[in-house]
Amino acid sequence: MHATLPRLETSHFPAIRRKRLDTLQVNLGYKCNQTCVHCHVNAGPTRTEMMSRETISDVIAFLKASCVKTLDLTGGAPELNVHFRGLVLAARNLGAHVMDRCNLTILEQPGQEDLAQFLAVNAVEIVASLPCYLEENVDAQRGKGVFEASIRALRTLNALGYGRAGSGLALNLVYNPQGPTLPPAQDKLEADYHRHLAERFGVVFDRLYVLTNMPIQRFGSTLISKGQFEHYMALLKNAYQPQNLESVMCRNLISVDWRGYLYDCDFNQMLGLPLQLNGKPRVHLRQLASADLEDNPIVVKDHCYGCTAGQGSSCGGALAA
Repeated sequence: MHATLPRLETSHFPAIRRKRLDTLQVNLGYKCNQTCVHCHVNAGPTRTEMMSRETISDVIAFLKASCVKTLDLTGGAPELNVHFRGLVLAARNLGAHVMDRCNLTILEQPGQEDLAQFLAVNAVEIVASLPCYLEENVDAQRGKGVFEASIRALRTLNALGYGRAGSGLALNLVYNPQGPTLPPAQDKLEADYHRHLAERFGVVFDRLYVLTNMPIQRFGSTLISKGQFEHYMALLKNAYQPQNLESVMCRNLISVDWRGYLYDCDFNQMLGLPLQLNGKPRVHLRQLASADLEDNPIVVKDHCYGCTAGQGSSCGGALAA
């Protein structure tokens, strides 16, 4: 694995500061049942980092003490953490909106047969990765058979009401480019997804989020191995749009790693760039209960061009039409 941070350190990315915190994004662990080429977490079946019950309690305590109303659960495959369901139940009991960043195939893993029903009963929003509506492209990026398993999972979710008007069960899909290119326009690609998945498979969903591949971890290392890293960074920088700075996710979100330490975003977490607060080298979630992050400076490096290039990219997809 090639280190990418040394290639991102010297940066002219503009300084930005936080707005009011509204989303707690929690990485429950790096273990995953898939090993995707574009993964910025370098997640996979052999990873052992998993959030403990004690740290889960810190998350719940923070939700109780703060005004944050959205809990965004990610991984790896967050559902593989044995405390996943307990955290979902606790957050919902506190009135928080819960999002699950799901890879779809986890619904077919042993022991997860009732996962879809659990998510539906608790009105958990599903943000599901489906990097293309064509089988060959998905399997090339995520592994043979992943597309078929994903379609089966989507049909299961649809049968429970997910993605259907009036159900209150949101099902959003996520697209990533196959290689070192910017994603296409979100609105047009969303229309293509809706049409193709409905006509070919009878699958419906709410929104499509298009995400730019970040030049870090597994994807960044692949770029270095192929001699494409500098070209991709030039592409991102040349496509930089300053208006996207206003709505990048790091201005309203904090990322919590599996140990409970804080970062401005999930990408900074993977680069080991902790959130900076009052000169502390690292800040734990327990230390944030009474802290006000508004106007706090955000740690930026050259990878931040990935979120501000073209139509922009965030956990909620494109930032501009």
